[in-house]
Amino acid sequence: MKFLHTMVRVNDVDKSLEFYIKQLGLVETRRVDVPEGKFTLIFLATEPGAPEIELTHNWHSEEEYTVGRNFGHLAFEVDDIYALCEKLMAQGVTINRPPRCGHMAFVKSPDNVSIELLQKGERLAPQEPWMSMENTGSW
Repeated sequence: MKFLHTMVRVNDVDKSLEFYIKQLGLVETRRVDVPEGKFTLIFLATEPGAPEIELTHNWHSEEEYTVGRNFGHLAFEVDDIYALCEKLMAQGVTINRPPRCGHMAFVKSPDNVSIELLQKGERLAPQEPWMSMENTGSW
């Protein structure tokens, strides 16, 4: 058995791609438009061949998607959690759970999906401003 992808419904493709590609650094691996079904599937990964996130955009849906209680979060290992959180904040992304411990942080996608960021390898030494930052919202 091989894990392939996790599907996330999105309301605004442009905002979602801005977040996942430009802010988090994922790459688009493929895209499928299905005119008869009136939807688009956009597959993203950390690199080609890696497990993917499938963004599903229903073209004419007015439904506002909410995250079910049975879904927790997506998780990504990062090279430098402090540098990534600083970059995300500079781009207007709220750090819901700052990396106070040098190991873990949480942010949310434009569609309110929780994203866990985990420091690759050993924890980084705790440092400011992260140690003093409070949690914001839910994560």
